[in-house]
Amino acid sequence: MTASEKVYASLRAAVLDGEFEPRQALKPQELATRHGVSLAVAREALLRLVGEGLAYRLPNRGFVVPDTGAERWQQIAETRSLVEPAALSLAVARGDLEWEAAVRAAYHRLAGTPFAVTGDWAEAHRLFHRTLLSGCGNDVVLETFDRLWTAGELARRWSFEANPTRDAAAEHEAIEQAVLARDADRAATLLRRHILYTAAVLL
Repeated sequence: MTASEKVYASLRAAVLDGEFEPRQALKPQELATRHGVSLAVAREALLRLVGEGLAYRLPNRGFVVPDTGAERWQQIAETRSLVEPAALSLAVARGDLEWEAAVRAAYHRLAGTPFAVTGDWAEAHRLFHRTLLSGCGNDVVLETFDRLWTAGELARRWSFEANPTRDAAAEHEAIEQAVLARDADRAATLLRRHILYTAAVLL
């Protein structure tokens, strides 16, 4: 792993773990000193965060952590609410028994993993959502999902913190049951509601 990759991985984890506040400045020189790397390496790592939506680059103001109420989160949620329910409807129509088994396994893993915004639960959460769509048979849709999921990671973390009483487990269970019942309309509706709720909490 290169120095830039190490700094990037460390910064990414720090942002997602809440070590920086919303709108807090991410100063390249301070980060370079902290990690014992050159200014160029620190800036390269920050630019990778910008590419993932985990940092903003503001004209003449450097880099900052995004704002919880940023319009970007609403746009990501809106895009997901259009793309993913449609893809899920295709998956319900096209998915075979192997896909059904994968959905069951992904849900079982998610339900059996202790909740945490980051770490094992976060990965199980991502895998469940991706597995739901994997039956659609469209690689472009899945690539789009991967990009949007990464871009929305910080928003999900803040949303769960803003509403810790949210029963996400029940939402996931309802989606899984609708999918396995091959009820495309209900599954798509539940998924759309699930996606938009995250953005609504941040508002």
